[in-house]
Amino acid sequence: MKFITTTIAIILTTFCFAQNTIPTVLEKLNKKSVPYITVDELKSRTGIVLLDARETKEFNVSHIENAINVGFDKFDSKKVTTIIKDKNANIIVYCSIGVRSEKIGEKLLKLGYKNVFNLYGGIFEWKNNGGSVVDNKGINTDNIHTFNKEWSQYLKKGTKVYEN
Repeated sequence: MKFITTTIAIILTTFCFAQNTIPTVLEKLNKKSVPYITVDELKSRTGIVLLDARETKEFNVSHIENAINVGFDKFDSKKVTTIIKDKNANIIVYCSIGVRSEKIGEKLLKLGYKNVFNLYGGIFEWKNNGGSVVDNKGINTDNIHTFNKEWSQYLKKGTKVYEN
């Protein structure tokens, strides 16, 4: 699985470095297999389950409050089905910009969840549009883990963290 993640990271970095907007990257890399939800739509929703598809080190730097980290490399479907028993729950998955979250969303749909959405632009777009994030202690922060320097170009607001 580590090889697959590394390969995906190299491909994504190559694509992203050549692109300069989140919409352009999402158009190239996503299949739109999981319906998008916008940041504004998320802000107006209640009664949702928010899943963070980034790795633990990214999640610990910051995440959207009340999100549950399910990761990408070590995604555990049994953990998810234990936490979310209602297959009709409104689930919103996010990652950095929306690529990994689409893949996790696809897995959730295969597990039988019916109301799964991918946050368009991910946590970057959330922060770019004034959304707040918390660290692993639940304290508000401006820090956002941007995966690497190339990906950081899509974060316009907040403090960029590459390694942690």
